Amino acid sequence: MRSLLRPSGPSGAGSHSRSLLRLTQAVPFVIVGLALGVELSPAHIVITGPLLAAIPALAALTMGPKGTLSAATGAFSVTVITATLHQSWGGQVYSNLISLVAVSIAGVIMSNAVRRRRQSELDQVRRIAVAAQRVLLRPLPTRLGPVRVATMYLAAETGAQIGGDLYEAVPTRYGVRMIVGDVRGKGLPAVRLAAAVLGAFREAVHYEDNLVEVMNHCAAALGRERASSSPADQSSAEDRAEDFVTALVAQISDTYVIQLVNRGHPPPLVLHHGKVQSLAPTSPLPPLGLEDFITALPDEAENFPFTPGDRLLLHTDGVIEARSPDHEFFALPEAMEAVQPCTPPEFLRQLHQRLLRHTRAHLADDAAMLLVERLDGRDSRI
Repeated sequence: MRSLLRPSGPSGAGSHSRSLLRLTQAVPFVIVGLALGVELSPAHIVITGPLLAAIPALAALTMGPKGTLSAATGAFSVTVITATLHQSWGGQVYSNLISLVAVSIAGVIMSNAVRRRRQSELDQVRRIAVAAQRVLLRPLPTRLGPVRVATMYLAAETGAQIGGDLYEAVPTRYGVRMIVGDVRGKGLPAVRLAAAVLGAFREAVHYEDNLVEVMNHCAAALGRERASSSPADQSSAEDRAEDFVTALVAQISDTYVIQLVNRGHPPPLVLHHGKVQSLAPTSPLPPLGLEDFITALPDEAENFPFTPGDRLLLHTDGVIEARSPDHEFFALPEAMEAVQPCTPPEFLRQLHQRLLRHTRAHLADDAAMLLVERLDGRDSRI
């Protein structure tokens, strides 16, 4: 799932834009090289001075002060070298040099102003993204009743803040209730879908005693959000069919079991006495938003053992689908078993390091992890 600060178009679009920018930045230097070639050829009678004088202004449109100054230096050098070589020093050459210096100063000032404005706009966008992240993915306390909690969000692209991966943990009168999910949409519409699901979860967990009903509220909120989207936000029919959410809701109470409702999400993993077990659902269900494929919803959540010392890892598919340069998937269960005994935050940090080594620090998708450690029953007050 693409992040909020990441372009929502195809992955090749960003590469194409970068290539076009590099090509544009090379234009001033290409013109300087062509001017030098003309001056050193029999066609040196062609006057290139006015063209060279415009080089700094052209460079200032796409480069910063240093790039503008470099292009201006190249143009100045060509003018001086060719004037000396052809012994053409005179009023025209001096006039060209004065124009070149003036345009260079103006170009450096302009490029610096443009750079500052762009940086200011980028900083503002980042502040908005951070604020949105704090609303959607709120920092969780390290202790919630009978469990210790640690979270980690891994953006696939440097500078990205949030995307379609979501998680939350809330202490309630029924126990600690958690959700992890992944929106299969694009751009800002996906962020809105994630917000709708999280909002419904945060509300329903406090008054619905049945975990299945909590998930149903999330599904209903997703349906309302999709139906109320403006025409400008609506994608093609094919894209709308892919705007669904895989979600997993869990509950941990005073009993040594964990309740799960899974709607098309990767099963969580439990680390028990050094061995990892996948808590796969007995009857798999489709994701939220694809209710047409459900013949009947379950009445109750599934129960699994969860004893003191056990660690539960809720994660998105960006973790298990991370690939190495040899296209091998990340072996998450083996990685969990290889982590040395440590605190939950350190556990996730070690998993993160192993994931980066596996992918050579190149994640193809965002990834979220929520780790929960069960405490002893004598110290498990909600």
